[in-house]
Amino acid sequence: MSLSAAELAAIGAAARWYARLQSGIATDVDRAAWNTWLNADPAHRHAWQRMTAVGEQMASVPGALASPALRGADRSRRQVLRSVVMLASVGSLGWLGWRSESTQNLFADLRTAVGERREFRLADGSSLLLNTDTSVNLRFDGRQRVLELLRGEILITTAVDRSQRPFRVVTAHGDVLALGTRFIVQSKTQGAEVAVLEKAVEVSAHGADRKVRLEAGQRLNFNTRVLGPVGHNDASTGAWQQGSIIAIDRPLGELLADLSRYRTGVLRCDPRIADLKVSGAFPIDNTDLALAALESGFSLHVSRYSRYWVTVSL
Repeated sequence: MSLSAAELAAIGAAARWYARLQSGIATDVDRAAWNTWLNADPAHRHAWQRMTAVGEQMASVPGALASPALRGADRSRRQVLRSVVMLASVGSLGWLGWRSESTQNLFADLRTAVGERREFRLADGSSLLLNTDTSVNLRFDGRQRVLELLRGEILITTAVDRSQRPFRVVTAHGDVLALGTRFIVQSKTQGAEVAVLEKAVEVSAHGADRKVRLEAGQRLNFNTRVLGPVGHNDASTGAWQQGSIIAIDRPLGELLADLSRYRTGVLRCDPRIADLKVSGAFPIDNTDLALAALESGFSLHVSRYSRYWVTVSL
């Protein structure tokens, strides 16, 4: 059954509240505001019940599933990366592939490992938050402020510059010019995506003549040849800041592809259930727990052949 615009809006608000309250930084003021919102409309309560269903199922995940997930969370990132190197070196082609993909991160000015998020304060006072497996080079001089996004995803909050130097994010597919703003840029193999949270940006693709201005609340996908249509942000936009992936009737295959960005190895979805729609808030700091929640809450089967090869099926 399709949802009305009002129901979607309520679910979106519920998702944002859920992410905020589960972030670990929610204040008493936040909780009071949430309670006011919750009691303002029966639709809000219904949306909240829907959003927390997965969370409640996660709380009842059997110990046999939860314990390995918690043990996995305690392993250091260095140990995990060392294991990945060992796995990749089994075959020479696998080792070469791993080395090629990791070189950008290894020598970048700023970088994060798989599953890591890290915030930096730039020389001009701007704030830069790197998502998982992200690498960035900095080119700041007397005339410009440039972030070269080599891979991954970043959230930028620009500072006012006394010299009025332009602030640009450069990707392999095109550029994003900040217009005094807060925005997200993700670079993928096939293209890039921009989502504006405050004020505006101007997007240009390397092979396109035109430019597109995006205002707060808008998003756009582009590649080297095409600037896609302007869309709107939703509850999932930037939820990774609070440690969650927010899904609202999202295809399971897409959700698992997103979740795989936060864990090493292969996370595979059985093609027969790739279009299954799921909703909820899933933790990215403990992806094993997220998988256990999917298994418990949606009657799915998670086959763990090893820590680095997992398949989700019926």
